[in-house]
Amino acid sequence: MEFTFKRIYRGPLKAVLLDWAGTTMDYGCFAPAVVFMEVFKRKGIEITIEEARARLAQNPKAVLLDVREDSEWEKGHAREAVHLGKGVLERDIEKMFPDPGAELIMYCGGGYRSALTADVARRMGYHNVASLIGGYKALVQAGWPMSA
Repeated sequence: MEFTFKRIYRGPLKAVLLDWAGTTMDYGCFAPAVVFMEVFKRKGIEITIEEARARLAQNPKAVLLDVREDSEWEKGHAREAVHLGKGVLERDIEKMFPDPGAELIMYCGGGYRSALTADVARRMGYHNVASLIGGYKALVQAGWPMSA
């Protein structure tokens, strides 16, 4: 299913959008980011911390993939995570994960970049990819084991 959004009003610091189902949504000045995240939720790209824990426990081959920049990774990351920065993902993902069926749970700082990279990976043929809602911040808040 294709998701399209049509802008029906735009004013100072405000945007009202009409979504694919005909629902009017007022996102104010945050419209572009909120619309992208809404689309990713509807595509099933985003998962919660609890869902990530369950997937990693059920599938020992599942990978927690940190897509933040190198400097962010070096400051701290989830203990079991593998690093592949958003900037090189399209270039290197096939080398690191040759199986397009590999289960990849991506996270970034807050969840936006990882949703974008998960969408890119899906377009490249990886069909078992998800983005962690809240990213690194949510992992820390949930008490996820970290490494520096």
